[in-house]
Amino acid sequence: MFAAYAARTDRDAPLNGLELGERPEPEVPPGWTVIDVRAASINHHDLWSLRGVGLGDEQLPMILGCDAAGVDADGNEVVVHGVVGQSGHGVDARETPTILTEKYQGTFAERVAVPQWNVLPKPSGITFEEAACLPTAWLTAYRMLFTRARARPGQSVLVQGAGGGVATAAIVLGAAAGVRVFATSRDEAKRARARVLGAEDAFETGARLPRRVDVVLETVGAATWSHSVKSLRPGGTLVVAGATTGPDPQNAELNRILFQQLNVLGSTMGTRDELADLLNFCATTGVRPLIDSVLPLTRARDGLAKMAAGELLGKLVLTPQQ
Repeated sequence: MFAAYAARTDRDAPLNGLELGERPEPEVPPGWTVIDVRAASINHHDLWSLRGVGLGDEQLPMILGCDAAGVDADGNEVVVHGVVGQSGHGVDARETPTILTEKYQGTFAERVAVPQWNVLPKPSGITFEEAACLPTAWLTAYRMLFTRARARPGQSVLVQGAGGGVATAAIVLGAAAGVRVFATSRDEAKRARARVLGAEDAFETGARLPRRVDVVLETVGAATWSHSVKSLRPGGTLVVAGATTGPDPQNAELNRILFQQLNVLGSTMGTRDELADLLNFCATTGVRPLIDSVLPLTRARDGLAKMAAGELLGKLVLTPQQ
């Protein structure tokens, strides 16, 4: 079957390790099933994998991709939850949960094998391309907002780095839930788009906000960390789910965190139940992921290069089936 995979890893030039071509059909252990992939979305996780983060040479070659929507063996339209081993289903119960491509082959292929437990029904009103955007970026945003931050209608939330997949999802989900959303971006077009998506306002990265907020959602890392901490009201909550500009800010703002009694919470992906809730949320509210573009799997390199350049506004989707 045709796939996009990491044949090598390169810390400085990740796309040098990407290959497109034929790979073996998926192995199907007991309790697993094969999904015909109709759409898969690109995440920063795929670039990190090509850099060798969480992916050693002994695991290569590794098919990339941790999101997918497709059709199961019975013809049902389904969505794949990309965290394997979260409840021990289909693997040894002692196995540490991993995201697809960290241990098991991913979704940038015509077919992917996953534990049956990881398969959820796709709501009929959501397209394959839209559904493929949900299990990583949108699920991460959903968990950050509603599980970790416990954001409620009327509260104020700052989303750093408008334009990325998680940030875009947080803006749309927050606005749909009655949360007052503010956003930042270096790019005026992305700030304008954030307002269209539901942000009450959007500002230059690092700009002083009109008021301090209840919650900050942080996926940018070192470049925005100080601003995130300074933007919180006393007792506010900072939820961290990524660090695309690096994990080590020059100023950690520890005194401000201490004296303002701020809450700093980590958040990673989400549970199968949270994905089911997110699918229901989208189905009932009409909320849909913003898709930057849809490319055939044969153009995976173009898509990954676009993400690496920071040129996305929303999600980029690959379609393996021609």
